[in-house]
Amino acid sequence: MVWLHFMPEKRENPKWLIRSKHDKAHPSCGRYQKNAMCLITLNWQPASAVPLRVAANRDEFYARPALALHHWPGQGILAGQDLQAGGTWLGLGVCPNSGRIRLAALTNYRDVTGHKADAASRGHITAAFLNRAVSARDYLAALASHVSVYNAFNLILFDGQHLMGFESRHARMFALPPGITSVSNADFNTRWPKLKRLRTGFEQALRATDDEVLLQARFFQLLSDGRTAPDADLPQTGLSLERERVLSATFIHTPDYGTRACSVITIKPQIAKFVERSFDTRGFKNEVEETIFWHSTALSTSMQDAQDSQRTQPV
Repeated sequence: MVWLHFMPEKRENPKWLIRSKHDKAHPSCGRYQKNAMCLITLNWQPASAVPLRVAANRDEFYARPALALHHWPGQGILAGQDLQAGGTWLGLGVCPNSGRIRLAALTNYRDVTGHKADAASRGHITAAFLNRAVSARDYLAALASHVSVYNAFNLILFDGQHLMGFESRHARMFALPPGITSVSNADFNTRWPKLKRLRTGFEQALRATDDEVLLQARFFQLLSDGRTAPDADLPQTGLSLERERVLSATFIHTPDYGTRACSVITIKPQIAKFVERSFDTRGFKNEVEETIFWHSTALSTSMQDAQDSQRTQPV
């Protein structure tokens, strides 16, 4: 269990959203960027004792170097880190001004024909949000004018009060509704077979128990599902049939590519728990568990705002 400490707040500038267009650490950077992908399922219940639960997988080539979940020195970020480009796919932070918890999660959009080899790294989009004081809505508004420098992606941001989604292909931001939301490498809630399986299992687990230990175990079990979909149910995204089969599993394992991290995040008022299991070519590598505390008044206020907002929604 740790307390996060923060560097002084810097002046916001949309240009901060753009980073180097060159991933120099590996000679096959274009191939890596083109094929990296993930999936996320979350349950957003702002008026409950557990406002947000997240289960996510990060899939990547094993040769691409990365650090497991850790606290980034001097940055107020708790996340894994891509060592090739320096960003992250999923992380937590705390606003240095309000003390509210922050979450950022990103998946790519599978677009074989539209891939740009010289695009800016998308992993910096998440990292740049996590230790800033800007709201999720304002951050996405600034990002919308710069999406052309990136390959297509989906983004989820939580600023301790509002949970927002973003689809870069349409430069579209939207508030995520209470309940379960899923996203992989197409638009939000596209009914790909692995997302349907994960979403169904997620819903069943939440109905069956509210025991945190049992839920965490069940979520990791769901994230470890290696079943592939029948050919008739596979999406057609421009990849070969063989590749579509491999990628239809929730948990992917091939000789050179697979699920590198399974993550479960639980956010409550005053506390957040982040558990990550890492994998390599040989299978399970290690597990890291971190707990973040923050100022209770800040999150209590934000959750009360969310509850008030939910009560005023038309039915």
